[in-house]
Amino acid sequence: MPLTLVPGSGRGRLGTTKRVAKKIRQRSKYYVPVISACTNASRSRASSSPRCGSPTPPKLTPQAMSYANGLAHLPPVAGLWASAIPALVYGALGTCRQMSMGPEASLSLLMGNTINELIHSDPHSTPENADLEAIAISVITTFMAGAMTTVLGLLRLGFLDVVLSRALLRGFLTAIGCIIMIEQLVPLLGLAPVLHAHDDPPSQPLSKLVFILKHIRRANIPTTILSVCCISFLLGSRLIKRRLVKRPGGAWLRYVPEILICVVTVTILTGVFRWDLLGVDILGKLKGGKEFPFGLPLYPRSLKYVNETFSTAFVMAVVGVVDSMVAAKENSTKYGYPVSPNRELVALGSANLVASCITLTGTVPIFGSLTRSRLNGQIGARTQMASMITAILLILAALFLLPYLWFLPRAVLASVITLVVYSLLDEAPHDIIYFWKMKAWTDFLQMTGTFLLTFLFSIEVGVVASVCFSLLLVIQRSTQPRIKIIGRRPDSDDWVPIDEDDEAREEIPGVLVVRIREPLSFANTGQLKERLRRLELYGPNKIHPSEAPRRDEAKAVILHMGDVDDIDASALQILGELVQSYHERGVGIYFAHLRQDQLDKFRLVGITDLLGPHHFHPDLRSAMTEIESLGYGNTTRSRYV
Repeated sequence: MPLTLVPGSGRGRLGTTKRVAKKIRQRSKYYVPVISACTNASRSRASSSPRCGSPTPPKLTPQAMSYANGLAHLPPVAGLWASAIPALVYGALGTCRQMSMGPEASLSLLMGNTINELIHSDPHSTPENADLEAIAISVITTFMAGAMTTVLGLLRLGFLDVVLSRALLRGFLTAIGCIIMIEQLVPLLGLAPVLHAHDDPPSQPLSKLVFILKHIRRANIPTTILSVCCISFLLGSRLIKRRLVKRPGGAWLRYVPEILICVVTVTILTGVFRWDLLGVDILGKLKGGKEFPFGLPLYPRSLKYVNETFSTAFVMAVVGVVDSMVAAKENSTKYGYPVSPNRELVALGSANLVASCITLTGTVPIFGSLTRSRLNGQIGARTQMASMITAILLILAALFLLPYLWFLPRAVLASVITLVVYSLLDEAPHDIIYFWKMKAWTDFLQMTGTFLLTFLFSIEVGVVASVCFSLLLVIQRSTQPRIKIIGRRPDSDDWVPIDEDDEAREEIPGVLVVRIREPLSFANTGQLKERLRRLELYGPNKIHPSEAPRRDEAKAVILHMGDVDDIDASALQILGELVQSYHERGVGIYFAHLRQDQLDKFRLVGITDLLGPHHFHPDLRSAMTEIESLGYGNTTRSRYV
């Protein structure tokens, strides 16, 4: 039987294929932004990518090594690999074009504390293969932090970054800065041998500070002098750059890598003059350079730490997400492009999942840095290619730089961390003064409480307490219905809140007119009865309930429902109980500006039958006319009847 061709069938299939291909291209550009960056970027943007990507590694390389070695207690090269590989992943998936990925001081410190608690909890015995155990802890913690962040993004919970207020975040970061400063006093003063030789080395910040002050006379003099010189150079360079960069012709100073200059200079001087023979602690041989650093993150040695590191991973995910979202939103606002919080979470989580595969040297959770992202924007980064170029340069540094760092003193790495501590503590006085001027005592107490909990107990306690307190504040504010007593302006039909307009004081004695300014739900309706009672007795002013009432009890209440877009079933039940309560007290309750669909709901729950149709009016004028016809407010000449 001959084959019969349907006219146009091949053309239809071809058209369908083209539409599918077009949709795939559109979706791929959306979910993998680097594709759009490569195809749509202008030639000027593309040519600027190498230029804007190159100044970041000189700053990030010493920082990453310092964080890994000085805070996380991992090999310095772990910081390089952990900064490079996630940056490649984020560059492909992230939506913030200026984002700079890398280890952060707070997360690195948290990782180091976790490793110390799990491995070195007994100061009298060190477990076999302690380095491998530390790597396993870092790998599984990073894996779980990445998995949690990814799940948050897939569940479209990108709004959770607003949970931590600025006051709580400032208190946490200030405490972190103080803890890091105390931790770094040991390598800065060359007291590491003294600390390790102690029978019961302190672990808490206060006890460690007391230990340092007690043994300050045993500090290594050459190490102390070197630390003072490095810190003075780094802080002095930063202050000079801040002043000169604003002057004409001084913009180029922004690109001067003072950290790299310090590291290279001191390393050369230490090798030439052999300061290590004077007691200056140096890095020595570093492993993991040209070896393949990747493996599966879930292996027997790492899996045994899942339960012990779960809470730490959660804390890291929360802090990292908040910091990263602040950086993403700031840059997107400044440079005029949108960012998707949900896709940001997926990108950050994916980056950490890939980072957890660095099983040779260990890793730390990697998130965005606000300060380095600002630098990226200032030097011209306009696409995600800047992040990927930075990653490539860091990989080259990890492969070929390590042999030249034999004589790098650990005190220099501690000095680099001290510079970061200065940045963490720099904004605290400004926030304290701001809260004091604004009389924001709640914010001030939040900041102080978070600082004390984090500093005196632990980072985990500080973060968990901050998150719980923030959630309680959100719940407390969401359960308070937004209602206002409104009054009519003289010689008009305009009704405004009487605490916002001095002229809106014309009130009918015994009649309370209240405007509800949000949808009613189970969350905010529960407090409606108490709020109405307080307004009825005390008015709009904040007066303690122990004082005598400032107003007579209302004889009638009018609820302006014009701003109530929705009323859920639970709110209707509570509202019915409220109406029943007023009805039993003999107080007339009236509704104005109620929509028809809401009136139908009132009829279903029996509110309409209880009150009668004359209690529902299309506007306030009609409601006031009804009330005055019943004898309320007739002491003055009526404007309604």
